[in-house]
Amino acid sequence: MDTWTVSHPEPWVRLRATQAASVAQWERMLDATDREQRLLIAEEAADHDTPLSNALFGRLAADPDPVVRSRIARHPSLPGRLRVQLAADPDAWVREAACARVWPLLDASARARLLEDDDEDVRGEALVCHHREHPMGRDVFDILDYDRRHAAAMFCVLDRELAEDLVADVRWRDSVTYNEHLHPDLVTVLGEDPDDTVRLTVSVRPELTEEERSRIRVDVDPDVPQTEPWWFRDRRCDAEEVRLWAASGHLLLRVGAARCPDLPPDVVGLLARDPAYAVRLALTESCPQTPPETLLDVWQRWTRPSAPNRPAPREHPRFPRAGMLRCAADPHPRMRQLALDDPDSTAELVERLSRDPSPEVRRAALQDPRLAPASVLRLAADPDSQVREAALRDPRLPQDDLLRLLASRDPDIARAAAANPALPVAVMHDLLEAAV
Repeated sequence: MDTWTVSHPEPWVRLRATQAASVAQWERMLDATDREQRLLIAEEAADHDTPLSNALFGRLAADPDPVVRSRIARHPSLPGRLRVQLAADPDAWVREAACARVWPLLDASARARLLEDDDEDVRGEALVCHHREHPMGRDVFDILDYDRRHAAAMFCVLDRELAEDLVADVRWRDSVTYNEHLHPDLVTVLGEDPDDTVRLTVSVRPELTEEERSRIRVDVDPDVPQTEPWWFRDRRCDAEEVRLWAASGHLLLRVGAARCPDLPPDVVGLLARDPAYAVRLALTESCPQTPPETLLDVWQRWTRPSAPNRPAPREHPRFPRAGMLRCAADPHPRMRQLALDDPDSTAELVERLSRDPSPEVRRAALQDPRLAPASVLRLAADPDSQVREAALRDPRLPQDDLLRLLASRDPDIARAAAANPALPVAVMHDLLEAAV
């Protein structure tokens, strides 16, 4: 990242730069910034748990603006001494932001000060933290604001009367199903709830046995992407537990097992043969050892990832490439495009598939560097809008044609052409000046 980007006058440019910045560059950006950018830097670092130097953490924790201090107080990796410092900050916003993360580090007197704080929000945050270890009654629950009541229902130790009330109350029932301190008989009550979502959440609670899970009526579609239970990330390093999840009768536990790193070979084999597409999809997205035949099977049905930024099966390093020429005439468009990946494929095949009846196959051919500029120009007039826009943004477009398309009266065509990185710099400047 260059000096110009780090010291750019526009805050959003400097913020974009933070996504690939080194610690030294973060420090330079902080030197070059105003209040607005200090806020953006602190927020970006906290949201993405960006590793910062102790010196940079210290500067942000001592920032003259309390909002900056409140942002950095939420950073998951903020050093403990700075958390303790911010918990005693003169500004209530900062104390409130620091409270939850610093609570385990505080001694009894520091906790008591937060529980008796002059600010209502600081006291509310401290109460939720305190009652993660000590039973909360209805009298405390009722003085909390709406959001903190949800947090209390999910995370706090509840006395028996309050727990019964929340289980019976439609406003809090969804939240209390996540509470790990809930009494077993109340878990059973929630497992018979008429609401499908409540029963599903209860059915994946970590303390339940397979027999207890099987008694809860749930309906999870095995043919659509699914996410693992909320508690998996903290417990997926135990190989024996992972084996139990992989053999579970509950679909979401098997999905969770498929997301675990470093799966033993026998577990990989078991999950690769799972009858549920959702499980096999999770395996292809997370497991480096996924068998090539499973990747190919999932690719044929794949329409979208189970969550944003998860890779398509075709992007997996073990996805089969050799021998895919046999797919060039496959009736399934998803399979035909695989012929492009075969080491023996040719430019002639790329040209042929750029004229395929399926827009999906034409888009795949367009992404192939062997496609001729004349074919890119042809696809810039494709009937499919996605193919057309991709071609208009393609730097292989002949420059005279690109400028002609840029002058089009069709705003969609002109807009896509304006995003083409092959535009001459002088034309880019003209476009910017015209926009201003």
